[in-house]
Amino acid sequence: MYRTVRLVRAAAAGVLVPVLALCLGACDGGGRGDAEGSSGVGDPYFPKSGNGGYDVAHYALDLAYDPTTRRLSGTARITARATQALDGFHLDLKGLEVEGVTVGGKEASFDHEGQELIVRPSARLAEGAMFETSVRYGGRPAVITDPDGSKEGWLRTADGALALGEPTGSMAWFPGNHHPSDKASYDITVSVPEGLTAVSNGELRGERTAGGRTAFSWHTAEPMASYLATVAIGRYDISRPAAGDGPPLYVAVDSTQAARGREALARLPEVLEWAAFNFGPYPFSSAGAIVDRPGDVIYALETQSRPVFPGPPDPRLLVHEIAHQWFGDSVTPRTWRDMWLNEGFATYAEWLWTEDEGGPTAEQTFQETYDEGEEEHEDLWSFPPAVPPGAEDISAQGPVYQRGAMVIHKIRQTVGDDAFFDLIQGWTAAHRHGNATTEQFTAFVERQAPDKDFRPVWRDWLYGEGKPERA
Repeated sequence: MYRTVRLVRAAAAGVLVPVLALCLGACDGGGRGDAEGSSGVGDPYFPKSGNGGYDVAHYALDLAYDPTTRRLSGTARITARATQALDGFHLDLKGLEVEGVTVGGKEASFDHEGQELIVRPSARLAEGAMFETSVRYGGRPAVITDPDGSKEGWLRTADGALALGEPTGSMAWFPGNHHPSDKASYDITVSVPEGLTAVSNGELRGERTAGGRTAFSWHTAEPMASYLATVAIGRYDISRPAAGDGPPLYVAVDSTQAARGREALARLPEVLEWAAFNFGPYPFSSAGAIVDRPGDVIYALETQSRPVFPGPPDPRLLVHEIAHQWFGDSVTPRTWRDMWLNEGFATYAEWLWTEDEGGPTAEQTFQETYDEGEEEHEDLWSFPPAVPPGAEDISAQGPVYQRGAMVIHKIRQTVGDDAFFDLIQGWTAAHRHGNATTEQFTAFVERQAPDKDFRPVWRDWLYGEGKPERA
């Protein structure tokens, strides 16, 4: 992701908040039933996000949208496994009206309070049981304002809509277990007025027009965190560029951006090949991009297999979002505290690309950032990458992106180039399509290079307060 919103810090630099223990499905359910899943997983920054007591395997979303009335209607069929006995469980859904819920084909009672849709099946779900929940809902989807001031959720555009979910926006357009620790496969079908296109993640499986509307059916087989799901509705110039030996490509560019968009994305196959050479095999069965109008969205986002851009991207931004397909999308943070693993690696990918393109080396970029980085990122040394003080800080450009990249470069300095790229490719392979924490990453690095001392890297650069000593 590339945020363009300037953060307004509510606390003094260097002041850290306590980190809460993450429940990950085992928290107290609040006493609503004899066996009720929790209303959140206890994320350090978004404690009400996600839910306990079950693990989602698959989402099947059947959506219909009318840009004129701005009304979305949908049915979500959610296949999950109970991780404990359940008399009730929670789904995250904000701002839409629930019309009915079934579990296992039988009507279920429900309450909807804020972002919590509380479902009570007609019979207890046994621990380990697979079950399907169907939710019928509709209304005008909400725009959600992040703690850092940026907008997400279901965003109205000049000719349609764009759904963006990092970190909590997905609950604005479908019910689910909206925390990155619970990844699932997806089928998303979107019906729109004839003449518009609906683009989503994965592969286009079907396109059918009847009665003045066209339904587009998309399939994502690989596990995906809900914040990486997207729907883009509008008038798009669609292309399927040749990808050589790479994955099949599907590129959607807003019709007003078509000429510049095609030029900007001409290097997409090259960038994918370059990234695979450095980071390991591309992790998904398709790739591509969505380019919308600059006024419709003000930041890029690494939506899985098809990142979204606010207008035609320059090469560095393209590299950044493509790198996220490995770092963030395939290897997904376990909690929002681990965001530096996404952004530090994606920013370091920019440094590597610039180096390979004949520009400043990564070492030169590191030194320049150390010497003069405060001029562009005044918050650069305000907190360590691995411990953002609050939810508004998880996407801070200086500490999370730039200093996160500096941590990666310090690892490269410590182990040398050959061992570094072996280490990175080993990391993406070990956690392919899974989740990972900062602690797992540091332990992995130490196991791969047991003869090296990483304590100064972790102490001074990853967790340390203020500007570290250069050495």
